[in-house]
Amino acid sequence: MTSNEVRLGKLTRREFREARQAGRFQACVIPTGAVEQHLEHLAMEHDIRSACCVAEEVARRMFPQVIVAEPLNFGISEHHMVHPGTLSAKPGPWLSSLFDAIESMVRHGCGNVLVVNGHGGNEAPVYGMLRQWQLFFQNQHPNVNVQFHSYWNLSRVEAEEICDTGVPGHAQEYETSIALHLFPENVRSDAMNDQEDALPLTATAEKGEQFFEVAVAKTVEYLEGMMAGGNREIRPHLMSHQLDPKVDRD
Repeated sequence: MTSNEVRLGKLTRREFREARQAGRFQACVIPTGAVEQHLEHLAMEHDIRSACCVAEEVARRMFPQVIVAEPLNFGISEHHMVHPGTLSAKPGPWLSSLFDAIESMVRHGCGNVLVVNGHGGNEAPVYGMLRQWQLFFQNQHPNVNVQFHSYWNLSRVEAEEICDTGVPGHAQEYETSIALHLFPENVRSDAMNDQEDALPLTATAEKGEQFFEVAVAKTVEYLEGMMAGGNREIRPHLMSHQLDPKVDRD
């Protein structure tokens, strides 16, 4: 393999096999997110697309150590099903699919697997199972480390120094800024005023670039720690309002 491709789905079986034989791709990143309403002004793919962008940039910066497996494109979004167009998975089957993706990569020799998440609704279900998954791998593959983090949580301190209105915020300043920087075609500027509040109006592409940079840098730092034998503990970062069903969640 001569290219710097980091996406598993773009490789042939020979390219992946030879890369593994050469000692590449010791770690894997799996993006998870959602396809759901993001107010009137953001495209519904925001969560998964942003997670993929972070995952792929992390892998590029760590090449040839890291491969990006196929994303789980939609997530657990029952709280947004009142808005037509949202796709929502049942927690059980979704968790099973995520576990199967993780186990597949472990069986292919990736000793460190980091799930990079872009949707708050996926957090509680995964954290409810993650310890059991880790125990399974400790029994079957003792040196494997499996972790899960939403990309904004690893860089929350740095991002909150930039963001005026809170991180991540559902389709608010943080996410709208990310979109303006990474995929501005997904932002409907003419609908920015059609909101319950004016928080998205504080978003800028410049802030989005900073949010993205700190998210990537902190994820690289965390994954490097995993590969060095650290970061083995579970550090859940549930959104503070996640237990309140009345509050609109990411």
